[in-house]
Amino acid sequence: MSTTDRPDAPEDASPKAGSVRAVVGLLVLFELTSGFLQGGIAPLLPEIGRELDVPDADLTWVISAQLLAAAVAVPVLGRLGDLHGHRKVLRWSLVSVAVGALLVALAPNLPVLLAGRVLTGPLAALLPLEIALVRDRLPLGPARSAIARLVGALALGTLLGGVLTGAVHALTDDVRLTLLVPAALAAACVPVSFLAIPETRNPARGRLDLPGAVLLGAATLLLLSGVSAAQDDGPTPVSLGLLGLAAALGAVWTRVELRTAEPLVDVRALADRRVAPFFLCAFAFGVVYFGGQAPDATFLAADPDATGYGFGLSALSISLVALPAAVMAVVTSSLTARIAGRTGYVPALAGSFALITASFLTTAALHAELWQLVAAKVLAGLGLGLALGAMPTVIAEAGDPSRTGVTTALYNNVKTLGGAIAGGVMAAVLTASTAPAAGAVPAESAYVTVWLLCAVLSAAAAALTLAARRPARPAG
Repeated sequence: MSTTDRPDAPEDASPKAGSVRAVVGLLVLFELTSGFLQGGIAPLLPEIGRELDVPDADLTWVISAQLLAAAVAVPVLGRLGDLHGHRKVLRWSLVSVAVGALLVALAPNLPVLLAGRVLTGPLAALLPLEIALVRDRLPLGPARSAIARLVGALALGTLLGGVLTGAVHALTDDVRLTLLVPAALAAACVPVSFLAIPETRNPARGRLDLPGAVLLGAATLLLLSGVSAAQDDGPTPVSLGLLGLAAALGAVWTRVELRTAEPLVDVRALADRRVAPFFLCAFAFGVVYFGGQAPDATFLAADPDATGYGFGLSALSISLVALPAAVMAVVTSSLTARIAGRTGYVPALAGSFALITASFLTTAALHAELWQLVAAKVLAGLGLGLALGAMPTVIAEAGDPSRTGVTTALYNNVKTLGGAIAGGVMAAVLTASTAPAAGAVPAESAYVTVWLLCAVLSAAAAALTLAARRPARPAG
């Protein structure tokens, strides 16, 4: 065994290690761009709604479409990376994201916009693919440090995306021109991916579980259709039938995965008592992290004279309200290894969800003044950053090294699926309170319900984290 293959090999044991550390800078660029695209869309949602004449409740699908696409794309791309090389799959993922971002910027209507968001689904696969490359090429200590930098870059990109897209919109007053900025960044990443990034040295043997991928995609599509139908018409036979078919197909998919020698998703890992709490927490995290973005933006943009709530904020002002929370998320995500090294990952994760719970409870009770929302978001930022930094490392180190890509992809898959389902549920909650006489504007009580749902899920996630039987190995 060579020194670079040993987990405890010294950092400079191989000249390859130094070159890969330099390449981490390129991977950081991809994560900055990923965060920019993810963070830049939420403040623009009210403007997108006005540009395309889309009701506030339907704007949640702009977030959910990308997350549902990611729920299918992430495990497929993660497994393809394990089999055929993570660099190759990373490049194709960046191409899809660039095309999707351009389509979003130029979309003439909501269906085309949603198609573009679907093409950006591989955004969620970038981090698992990068983590797999880093773990393949670096010893344990430097790999952990590199993963922390990648997660921190994602958080920083999210921060910059919200602020800079808001600033560009304030300068241009053109939402399409503003959306072309992240599209240009995504396009620039494609040629960069063909530079010095090394390929995985020892691809895994096996094949892609194509039946599992098809079944997962079909179940996800039925779920999207069912939730969309329920949002438009309530619990009708059609919507209930679609949701029932989605559940039945999900059960078939689970059975197929359990019987497949090389499954797309390791379903048994989800049931492992040592790991299951973390995956359940990832689902809850996706709900509160992604599911609250669109409601928060539309609440802040609502005209208080017309609705009785909100602040009538512009895209730039919305991003500035979220700025303190984003800064806190960057700080805590970058300090995750140090915090978890002192407390252990289980207490750190439990504490992060406790902070998120406090944030949503505060928002539900106090949202009449802008400073109250900012203070609540700071609490959320502290918790979200810590959770973002801890969970990928926990799951990456718990999995089989030969399936690192698909294992870490499973974390992202569960997280994004939670966000996608949350988007549909949040949309249904907001739509249910909308009266035609009120100009298709949700009632204030609907927003309170959304925040309370997020608080309950965060509290449950804290309890599940403490129920974990075995925490991840402490740093060092």
